[in-house]
Amino acid sequence: MTQCRRFLLWGLVSWYVLLSCWAAYEPADRQFWLLSSLLPSLFVVLLISTYRYLPLSPVSYMFIAAFLTLHTIGVHYTYAEMPMGDWLNRALHMGRNHYDRVVHFSFGFLLTYPLEELFRLTGTLRGWLVYYLPVMTILGLSGLWEIIESWVARIVHPNLGLTYLGSQGDIWDAQKDMTAALYGSLLCVAILLVWRLRESRACEAEPLADVLN
Repeated sequence: MTQCRRFLLWGLVSWYVLLSCWAAYEPADRQFWLLSSLLPSLFVVLLISTYRYLPLSPVSYMFIAAFLTLHTIGVHYTYAEMPMGDWLNRALHMGRNHYDRVVHFSFGFLLTYPLEELFRLTGTLRGWLVYYLPVMTILGLSGLWEIIESWVARIVHPNLGLTYLGSQGDIWDAQKDMTAALYGSLLCVAILLVWRLRESRACEAEPLADVLN
């Protein structure tokens, strides 16, 4: 690991630890904070423990850190009471706090590339499967998260109820959250395809440019 790469990764870990400490200080709802912080914290521990055997690129780790940042800030305030979402609601008359939609969209957009990279590193996927499986994985994980939320709301802590679900009176909240994640993932894949197509064309055109020069 180069010195620059090591500095970046330790910086991302330190940022998440500091942000988590801030989120833990007088959160809007401590029980919501505790339940919503458990899985992301385990995810970070998993990334650290598997780095030696399966390192991802710095870009992937930065994307993951960006998503965890958005999630952690939302956990501190609760998604339904996030100040930024309230400001957008007042400015655009959206009818609700949409910060949860932003985070779900970011889940798809920011974690699709790390998943795509993971599939390339661990398997023999080629062609369209490299792009299809990350999108389906995001959609599946998004659905799993909604199921876990319902378990927590009904079984683990029924008194937390709608606060944890953050549905804000929308009976289609779970489906819309999953749709937001799907759209984010599809956008990421589209950008990847365009970027790699341009790179491929640039590589094909380079010998011709050398001849002309």
